[in-house]
Amino acid sequence: MSTNKTIQIPELSLVILMGATGSGKSSFARRHFKATEIVSSDTCRGLVSDDENNQAASADAFALARYIAGMRLKNGLLTVVDATNVQEDARKDWINLAREYHCLPVAIILNMPEKVCAQRNALRPDRNFGAHVIPQHISQLKRSFKKLKSEGFRHIIELRSPEEVEAITGIVRDPLYNNKKQEAGPLDIIGDVHGCYDELAQLLTKLGYQNNATTWAHPEGRKAVFVGDLVDRGPKTPEVLKLVMDMTASGNAYCVPGNHDIKLVRWLNGKNVQVKHGLQETIDQLSLETPEFRDEVKRFLDNLVSHYVFDGGKLVVAHAGLKENMHGRGSGAVREFCYYGETTGEIDEFGLPVRLNWASEYTGKAMVVYGHTPVPEAQWLNNTIDIDTGCVFGGSLTALRYPERELVGVKAAKVYCVPVKPLDHGKATAANLTLQQENDVVLDIAEFTGRQIVETRLGNNITIREENAIAALEVMSRFAINPKWLMYLPPTMSPSKTSILDDYLEFPDEAFDYYKAAGINKVVCQEKHMGSRAVVIVGRDENAISKAFGITGEGIGTVYTRTGRAFFNDKETEQALLQRLNGALNTSGFYDQFKTDWVCLDTELMPWNAKAQTLLQSQYASVGSAAVNALNDVNAALKQLAERDANGQALLDEYSSRAQEAGQFVAAYQQYCWEVKSIDDYKLAPFHILASEGKLWTSENHEWHMEQIKKICNADTAILLATPYKIVELDNAADVQNATEWWLNLTGKGGEGMVVKPYNFIEKDGKGLIQPAIKIRGREYLRIIYGPEYTAPENLERLKQRGLNAKRGMAMREFALGIEGLQRFTDKEPLRRVHKCVFGVLAMESEAVDPRL
Repeated sequence: MSTNKTIQIPELSLVILMGATGSGKSSFARRHFKATEIVSSDTCRGLVSDDENNQAASADAFALARYIAGMRLKNGLLTVVDATNVQEDARKDWINLAREYHCLPVAIILNMPEKVCAQRNALRPDRNFGAHVIPQHISQLKRSFKKLKSEGFRHIIELRSPEEVEAITGIVRDPLYNNKKQEAGPLDIIGDVHGCYDELAQLLTKLGYQNNATTWAHPEGRKAVFVGDLVDRGPKTPEVLKLVMDMTASGNAYCVPGNHDIKLVRWLNGKNVQVKHGLQETIDQLSLETPEFRDEVKRFLDNLVSHYVFDGGKLVVAHAGLKENMHGRGSGAVREFCYYGETTGEIDEFGLPVRLNWASEYTGKAMVVYGHTPVPEAQWLNNTIDIDTGCVFGGSLTALRYPERELVGVKAAKVYCVPVKPLDHGKATAANLTLQQENDVVLDIAEFTGRQIVETRLGNNITIREENAIAALEVMSRFAINPKWLMYLPPTMSPSKTSILDDYLEFPDEAFDYYKAAGINKVVCQEKHMGSRAVVIVGRDENAISKAFGITGEGIGTVYTRTGRAFFNDKETEQALLQRLNGALNTSGFYDQFKTDWVCLDTELMPWNAKAQTLLQSQYASVGSAAVNALNDVNAALKQLAERDANGQALLDEYSSRAQEAGQFVAAYQQYCWEVKSIDDYKLAPFHILASEGKLWTSENHEWHMEQIKKICNADTAILLATPYKIVELDNAADVQNATEWWLNLTGKGGEGMVVKPYNFIEKDGKGLIQPAIKIRGREYLRIIYGPEYTAPENLERLKQRGLNAKRGMAMREFALGIEGLQRFTDKEPLRRVHKCVFGVLAMESEAVDPRL
């Protein structure tokens, strides 16, 4: 019986209140738990029958109570069951529920005297159950005491009097041993060591740890996490144990147990275990150590926790991996899964258990890092990674740096143990390396229909409306390229606030003022090319593409539009252009410098008519031709009128001005179009290096992007165009004036204009994201957008009333989605998670926003 003034229970548990009617369970629950945590049988009776005392409704009431409790436990919420629970059969269902959700059952028993219960019931006329009920409940409760532990309760608290109940001042919720959510890292997670001490010491050194004679520690405070299987097979198991025990004792490391470690504990405890799979080597090596050391090893391994949850639930480390519904839970089933994984019960041709690939169906948000199953190279699959690269079998010892997601490894000095199942470390096949892509073949349409909510790292959750989702689904399913390419769709771009100058709709001053008001003092101005936006993915060779994207037979890359469609109608032209770009990447040393075999670039592809031929013919050209021809005829007639009647001169002047504007309209779009006879007639202007193997490049500023791209373009100036740009300090009037004159000069020659961006790729203020880019289009280019006569004073006055809020909001949301999709791809998350973001950008394009903005 507890005499403490506080009761300690696990933070995630199913609390079963037990006691006769009138023992005060409901009052106790209301006093110590939140109302939402209590699942009351009486309340459920009321919900299903409008009468809390209707015993005939008990079956339905308990079905409802079980459902509610199950949903709470599923979501990791402590739950309190307020019912009598004095019968073993009544408790059995709750125990099974706790096991189903891998939660710890807790019994809080209010064992009140019969007299107290009778007095309390007498004060409640609605509780007339008969005199026999309370004695029966108390008798059943007392018979239960000896059974509670065998039923599965590990925490039992009994209160025997009203005074003891009143003495309880609170409920202390103890974090589970596996809860290390406050530990955000950085961490270095190390795969199965199996007694390979020399390789472990080499790996720790490579990771930056230092041996200070008592333990290994990192000068920057990083901590190691060992995924288990420290022992067996290798030559120096005691040395490995000493190192890991010292690191964990000093707070420099965490360790979870592997199945080999658990087997050693059982042997050290005198259990009858089979001495095979390397255990004999460990026994022989430990026999040379002192009894005190062996006892220390036993205590250390026996106290290891099955798995750990780090960084607010973002990272889970378990020896054999762990399904999402077991994360942060405590049960025998959880421990068994952590040690051994999941098997079919069958034995393969090598005499080993056939393991189920739980990771192939994993959809959880937490990254799961594990070992247990040796693989030639660390394998990502569905936000999980197996880092057991078979060091003891002659492979390597691998560590995953978190949160960097960088793999660091050292080669084994030799083959210490020949594996039962052959493991070819020297010839890792494409199948080994593209496990993620192989499991991304089929997407579930249910995840892309209806209202969508997408979480992003740059902004709040972004909501995609159902009607927009339907439109996006239509485009992706009917017109998009192979979905495995679709790692990114570019965002729309907002124009600047309307200019206060009479003759301009857009002018640089407003963009500069926007960023200055947002606290940005340095911006980049880039020339805006009049082409078509194109996302370009290119690899060194088809092998690189197969490895990174799981795509074969489609060449060395792809070029696609803002809506995910193939840019070129013929594959031959596309691949010829990519071969030229690939040559420039090789010549410039890009692949070697960036340690990658592929890259994704955000570009403009010219000429405009390369993609917009239909638009030009059906819209711009037809409008221009009709206007010019009609106005020429009108002006010819008006000249004759003006010769006969002086009043006709005013009309002639008006229509002559219109004819001039029509001519300007035609000239505006014609200069962006030219005949394409060969690859050399194309111009590709990259302006962002978006991503490469395992790396998103948004951490670099725009000047860095421009300079790195310039190196690539210099390797093939015939088709690659380095974008001119200027760095502007906004508090420097000369810089601002220089950039404005540059824009006036560009647009005066018919150029489209420029894009103004913060110097850093991503900028935020107290309200969230700042516009990633603002376009300032030239006076003549806008004639293409708004029509030949948009510069007429009455038209400009009307256009200056345009609203930008919807466009700006869309631009920032699409930017956040685009970056999130790239991050998910480079983090090797499953394709469905990447496509959530790609799909979101495409869906937003169907929102009702003025397309001319």
